[in-house]
Amino acid sequence: MQTDTASKTSQRYARVIDASKRVHWEIDRDLVRQRTFDMGRKFLPDGLSLANELPFLSSADARLYSQVQGRTYANLFGLVERFISAKMCEVGREHALGDQLAFEALVRFTDEELKHQSLFRRIESMMKAQMGGPYACVAQPDDVARVVLGKSTWAVLALTTHIELFVLAHYRSSIDTEAEIDPLWKDVFRFHWRDEAQHAVIDDLEWRRTDASIGDAERDAAVDELLALVGALDSILQQQAAADVACFVAMAGARFDDEQRRRIDATMLKAYRWQYIVSGVMEPRFQKTLFELVTPAQRARIEAAMAPLADAVPSQPTTALPMAA
Repeated sequence: MQTDTASKTSQRYARVIDASKRVHWEIDRDLVRQRTFDMGRKFLPDGLSLANELPFLSSADARLYSQVQGRTYANLFGLVERFISAKMCEVGREHALGDQLAFEALVRFTDEELKHQSLFRRIESMMKAQMGGPYACVAQPDDVARVVLGKSTWAVLALTTHIELFVLAHYRSSIDTEAEIDPLWKDVFRFHWRDEAQHAVIDDLEWRRTDASIGDAERDAAVDELLALVGALDSILQQQAAADVACFVAMAGARFDDEQRRRIDATMLKAYRWQYIVSGVMEPRFQKTLFELVTPAQRARIEAAMAPLADAVPSQPTTALPMAA
C-alpha cells in the first residue's frame, strides 16, 4: 500500500516536470518583447483594487489608484518569492538522495521562483521610470525572509500554499477576464500564473509530506506560527497601504476632502487584506488541505484569528467559499 502511494506521488511530481517544460518561458524573449506599460490603462481590475468602492474617484483617479496598487502587487510577489525559493531549495535537498523526480521538480520550482524575482525587479524598474511619484515599498525581501524562515517548515509551506493558490485565483477570476487593463501588465501575471499552477501542486505535496513527519505537539505549535506569520503579513500590509495612499494622493494632486481621504485609507487597506490574506483563506483548495491536516480545535483557532478580517471581503467577491464552511 505504501509502495502504491509513493508511486502515485512520484507520478504527480513527474506530471509537474512535464508541465513545467511545456510552459517554459523567458522574460525578454516571450514576455516583455521590448514593450512598455500603457499608462492610459488600469493595472489591477476593480475586483482586486476595489476602486469601484470609491465612487467619487474620477476615471483618471481610478486608473492611477489601480496603477499604484499594481506596482505594489508586483513588488510584494517579488518579496514573498525570496523566502519561497529559499524554502523550496531546502526541502528539495531532502529528496536529493531519494526520489529523483521529486528532486527535479523542486529544483525546477526553485529556478522558476528565481526567474520570478528577476521579473519583478525588472517590472519595478520599468514602473519607476514610467510612473514616477513618491512610491516606496516598505518591507525588504531579505528581512521578511529571515522572519518567515525562522518558523517551522509546516507553517512556511502552509503560508506558501496560501499565497500560490490566491495567485491562481486572482488571475483566473479577475485579471484574465478583464479587457481594460494594460496588456503587458496582464501578460506578466499570465506568464507568472503558468508557473504557479505547477508550484501549487508541489506545495500541497510537500506540505502533506511535512505534516506526516511531525507529531501532534509540533503541528499545534506550527498552527500558532502560521497565525503569527499572517499577523506579520497584515502589519506589512497596513504599512504599505498607508504608503500607497500617500503616493496616490500626492500624484492625484491632493484634491480629496477629509471624508474622502478616510475612505481612501480604509479601502486601500481593505483591498490589500482581500488580495493577500482573505482571498487565499477563502480558496477551496487551501481550505481542503488545511482542514484535513488540523484538528477541529485548531480549525476553530484559525477561524477566530481570521474573523477580524471578515470585513475585507468585497461586496461581490471573486472567490466563492466562506472561511467557515
